[in-house]
Amino acid sequence: MTSELFSPLSLRSGQVLGNRIAKAAMEENLADEGQLPGPRLLALYRRWAAGGTGLLITGNVMVHAEALTGPAGVVLDEAAPLEPFAAWAEAGKSGGGALWMQINHPGRQVQSGMPGVVWGPSEVGVDLGRHSGRFGSPTAMTPEQIDATVNRFAVTARRAEEAGFDGVEIHAAHGYLLSQFLSPLVNKRTDAWGGSLENRARLLLDIVRAVRAEVSPSFGVGVKLNSADFQRGGFDADDARQVIGMLEPLGVDLVELSGGSYESPAMTGRPADERTRTREAYFLDLAKDLVKESPLPLMLTGGITRRETAEQVLHSGVALVGMGTALSVTPDLPERWRRDREADRHLRPVTWSDKALASAATMAQVRHQMRRIAHGRDPRPGTHPARALLCEQGRQRRALRRYRTWLSTSRPTDTAADRAA
Repeated sequence: MTSELFSPLSLRSGQVLGNRIAKAAMEENLADEGQLPGPRLLALYRRWAAGGTGLLITGNVMVHAEALTGPAGVVLDEAAPLEPFAAWAEAGKSGGGALWMQINHPGRQVQSGMPGVVWGPSEVGVDLGRHSGRFGSPTAMTPEQIDATVNRFAVTARRAEEAGFDGVEIHAAHGYLLSQFLSPLVNKRTDAWGGSLENRARLLLDIVRAVRAEVSPSFGVGVKLNSADFQRGGFDADDARQVIGMLEPLGVDLVELSGGSYESPAMTGRPADERTRTREAYFLDLAKDLVKESPLPLMLTGGITRRETAEQVLHSGVALVGMGTALSVTPDLPERWRRDREADRHLRPVTWSDKALASAATMAQVRHQMRRIAHGRDPRPGTHPARALLCEQGRQRRALRRYRTWLSTSRPTDTAADRAA
């Protein structure tokens, strides 16, 4: 079958992706004891590897053991054993495609009650109205903590390459730490990391430089960036255009465009300001404008479920189609498209009026499908969102107890300068 979807994509690092379909990162929350990948993650990625994508990007791997998006997150730092990650890399590459590790720091988006640290560019907490208590109150980072964070990203990237991964994707979207620094609504600093867009982008750019210096030239480096935050006065499409231009000289292979945050969950089709609507390819209109001037290949993620839509995305000039939820329900969807078939199942829609709660339920549904696959079962997309959310909350409580014990008994203590507020 002749289709641009199944044509190779050459990257500046020299990597050649077998086709234009990528599994975008989804937070699996499947870490085993010690915050490490184990049999469940390996089984999940073997299933995806057999499904026909040219690129698999893992759910976010944490660079800082004391700052996790959730208690069942995977951590790869200097102290982590490498063997479990090597097994993960082997599983993810078993189908012949490339495997990249998404690396991340949550910043202020840390659940309340979690041990460790809650950092941000400024002391501006997550505003979810009556749900704001879900997250901790952030402390503004010191220059020493910022420098240590740059080093953490570089260490994680180096160790990912040592484990056999083909690349990393630096997460600078969805309201996590690097996205927080980019946002004028969250970043109120008056020093070298605040004010102008150039200053707000400094942390991201320094991390990209540090990562590139630690890995080989043939190792892929991508950045996940919001096309917009979908909050009035926040990071917008023009900011995204300028940041993409700043990334081009630094050896970045591609930029994945997404959008939103917990405050405005546009990545699940529910932005706070209603400038995008729930449909396929949520961010395609913005991507069409950005691709005209982008000096880097762009990947677009957000609500893509049908081959026709994927073809439209490529026709706009976007180089790579990213899918998340669709592959949690139909892990072999690219192979189906290759045989001119579509998915025969779709995730049960969440129609709740409370956007924050609806977003949490949608993510719980997706993780429910991933857990089923990880246990060797088929997805069950008709699961009621309330049931998925309640089950998720129970698992989170159990994982939190394990994480607390691990962090207090098994990890080296950070330096005083690194921890100082």
